[in-house]
Amino acid sequence: MNENKKTIYDKALLFTVVSLIVVLVGTIITVFVPLMTDAMHPKLDKENYNYTPLELAGRDIYQKEGCINCHSQTVRPLTSDVLRYGEVSLPGESTYERPFLWGSKRTGPDLARIGGVYSDDWHRAHLLNPQHFYPLSNMPKYPWLVDKQLDVVAIEKHAKAYGIEVTQDNIRELDGKTELDALVAYLQRLGTFVDNTKAVKVSDEAYTDQKNPFSPDSPEAQERGFYLYNTLCVGCHGENGLGTAEGYNMTNVTFADADVSDGDAFVTIANGLDGLMPSHLKIMTKKDIWSVAAYVKSLANKQQDNNTQSNQ
Repeated sequence: MNENKKTIYDKALLFTVVSLIVVLVGTIITVFVPLMTDAMHPKLDKENYNYTPLELAGRDIYQKEGCINCHSQTVRPLTSDVLRYGEVSLPGESTYERPFLWGSKRTGPDLARIGGVYSDDWHRAHLLNPQHFYPLSNMPKYPWLVDKQLDVVAIEKHAKAYGIEVTQDNIRELDGKTELDALVAYLQRLGTFVDNTKAVKVSDEAYTDQKNPFSPDSPEAQERGFYLYNTLCVGCHGENGLGTAEGYNMTNVTFADADVSDGDAFVTIANGLDGLMPSHLKIMTKKDIWSVAAYVKSLANKQQDNNTQSNQ
């Protein structure tokens, strides 16, 4: 064996140059080539995805009021995120966002899938007084939004710059609208382009014949049920269950009516009502839901007793 024969490993400069070339070629193949392929950049259909001028105005107000400082708009691929907020955020949802509003802090809940969960009236009332719905909320009130009229000319210019086709119908839609209307319109479109296939639901059939393990006068109903109701429900349904301007009177038929079973009450609280009431199964245990249903029934019983006394 010729011990004097030199290989590439003995030539430091040549070895360095060859190594750099190999690393460079590998980097181009594994990093830059995929970045230039369409498969790496999924997009939603722009024509259907684009904002209306009203929604775009709401997006501007969302940024102006600093909502991004407390709310994120990205559901991470974690079980806890998906159970609480819905479908994982997709890359295509941010294709046309300039700038993107993913956020990095959750002082308040993520809003990526908030569209259609509540009614327009709920959003308006919540923005004007968050503590009415959640007494412990540290979200500020935004009463000035209801008095500020939209600048139609500025919105039209921004929409064109954003690449949105503006029609006369779009412009007429802005007549008489306030910044509050625009912000609500923006919130109502968030996440609506992705179907929530991972929504947590209970089966109606599974609870048809279920009986509430707690009576309306049980300690669970009067303690745990009372606490949860006054934390999550009182803003819409009122202290006595009679409803507010934004909510439904639960004492007249819902839980007092003999045709509404315990199972129906459980399913309604657990699954919510599309566009009116959110699902509570993702934030309550089954025991919690039963205790709230029992507490609401106690409110209905009290209201019936009051009605009976007033009719005598």
